[in-house]
Amino acid sequence: MQASHLWCLIVDKVTNLRISNSEALPSPVELCEEIPRSPEQNAMVRQSREIIHSLIKGEDRRLLAVVGPCSIHDLESCREYASRFAKLSDELEDRLVLVMRVYFEKPRTTVGWKGLIMDPKLNGTCDIPEGLRIARQFLGEVLDMGIPTATELLDPITPQYIADSLCWSAIGARTSESQTHRQMASGLSMPIGFKNATAGDVKAAVNGIIAASMSQTFLGITEDGRASAVTTEGNPDCQLILRGGTHGPNYQAEHVTKAEDELRNANAPASIMIDCSHANSEKDPARQPDVLEDVLGQIQNGTDSIHAVMIESHLNAGSQSFPRALEDLEYGVSITDGCIDWATTEACLRRSAEVIDKARFS
Repeated sequence: MQASHLWCLIVDKVTNLRISNSEALPSPVELCEEIPRSPEQNAMVRQSREIIHSLIKGEDRRLLAVVGPCSIHDLESCREYASRFAKLSDELEDRLVLVMRVYFEKPRTTVGWKGLIMDPKLNGTCDIPEGLRIARQFLGEVLDMGIPTATELLDPITPQYIADSLCWSAIGARTSESQTHRQMASGLSMPIGFKNATAGDVKAAVNGIIAASMSQTFLGITEDGRASAVTTEGNPDCQLILRGGTHGPNYQAEHVTKAEDELRNANAPASIMIDCSHANSEKDPARQPDVLEDVLGQIQNGTDSIHAVMIESHLNAGSQSFPRALEDLEYGVSITDGCIDWATTEACLRRSAEVIDKARFS
């Protein structure tokens, strides 16, 4: 028996023992060619990234507002949301830079629906190739409406398929400490926000920002899907996201001051986003406007480091339990975290524009 054949028999007995299926994905270049970005879409992405860069550096005095559904699960309701969002964005663009949350990946503490890329049919079949196609197609639709796009990047392979369609991205609370995600962030072409850890620790996110700003070499894939050693130049456009933690909210003035000190001591940009949801709202979506009002008060009092806010918002308020029969799902209601409704969203953003006008442009 040849040595190579014997080796294969040995490997067969010790590898993939718990793998029930493995489906090849289209390569990133194949999917990008199947669903290309138009020159107008590319221009939208490039211009939006440049604007956000200026916001992070404090050169643009407007407020960045990343707003939208907790997750994308029903394209029709999200198209309606995007249409309303585009009109409001045009109206408030002198004072606010509105970026729509287009979140396709959902981190889970244990198990649950992991987002439209992982399970686009919402039935546990996990048709990832179709999920990637839907995500890429929908991002193009949002860009065509003149809306900058934002998402959280969870799987390190995902950016190869959709990064050219993203204007801003987040590294989540569960992954800010992850070396894999810090390395990935160092090579991303768009501005990035690092959330504080789920316990509320800001230091982990600050360390993530430092790591992401530096050159890194790590394992990745090429555009044609081959494994590769990727070397980056580092991402200078990083900001800290305060989202609260297990010990309570961290959006108030004393928390912002402490975060500023942490960033400056690390020689990192003092650019902060306040997430009005999650632990800052104590997981009650109806409290998001109260959190925002406190943040706007800090801006009125001269705080310059708060460059951005995040709000979870949908057509209708609250959330609905999932899984359930798809025909029983309520239209325009989140199936993940609870959201505020459109009327409340519009009121919050109009109020924000008024405060920014007086605090930073008068």
